[in-house]
Amino acid sequence: MKIAFAARARARAGRPEEITEAEFLALDALMERDTLTVGEIQRRIGVLPAQMSRIVRSLEGKAADGFVKCTINPDDRRRIDVSITARGRKAHQSYQSTRLEFVSNILTDLSPDDRRQFMRVVRTIRTGIDGRLASAGA
Repeated sequence: MKIAFAARARARAGRPEEITEAEFLALDALMERDTLTVGEIQRRIGVLPAQMSRIVRSLEGKAADGFVKCTINPDDRRRIDVSITARGRKAHQSYQSTRLEFVSNILTDLSPDDRRQFMRVVRTIRTGIDGRLASAGA
């Protein structure tokens, strides 16, 4: 994906905030709520348990202090709480800026009518997604 390519290019240019789309989605979930269990993040981003384990391990290993910190849940020791670090917040913001820049560049190539039609379709999709998430209790 070109967004991942752009993130890798930024990392090579001395910006170590390189993350994958799945890692970004995990950080995005944590931006809404500072701490979630691994299972809560997994359900929010729609990946398999094995994938979620790899994502969390990768985020823990990024940078000196990691992009996330994992601790045992005090109420249920079988669960792991994941918290976003300051470095994780910075990586999230950097990746989000790269994504927005990428989409903005694409949209500038569209005519004004095409942009309006595109945004109408995006809003329709978003409404459908929000409705399904609300009915699923996510």
